[in-house]
Amino acid sequence: MIPSERFVFPDLSVHDNLLLGAANAPSGTSTAERLATVGELFPILGERAKQAAGTMSGGQQRMVSLGMALMARPRLLLLDEPSLGLAPSVVEAIFERLRRLAGDEGLGILLLEQNVRQALKIADRAYVMRSGRVILEETAERMRDRTDFWDLF
Repeated sequence: MIPSERFVFPDLSVHDNLLLGAANAPSGTSTAERLATVGELFPILGERAKQAAGTMSGGQQRMVSLGMALMARPRLLLLDEPSLGLAPSVVEAIFERLRRLAGDEGLGILLLEQNVRQALKIADRAYVMRSGRVILEETAERMRDRTDFWDLF
């Protein structure tokens, strides 16, 4: 689970944050292998491994949070507003990594996101909620074909 607020241990290094994410990882792959995988997805984390996570930009902290979650080798990743407060270029980079994880790694992703167009780039199914209730369930393909979303709200 990755909450919408930046979840890092600000006084710890990026590397130490990632190691904390591996604390409950199942056996089968080494921590070094998981660090390499996260470093491949987010090269800046490897470059800034010794930097205190709290001194990084919002987008970089979001990458640390994602890296921490991935260190546990989850089968399902729950993301709450991963684009919140981030520059469009950073959002694009993070969603590209999520697409890669879902497609290449087979990771299940449950995504809560207000940026509908960005979310639909990686989604298989879309659920629209209003006041805590699901008001629409469609394939992402059908949802992408919509010309307007305002009729839902």
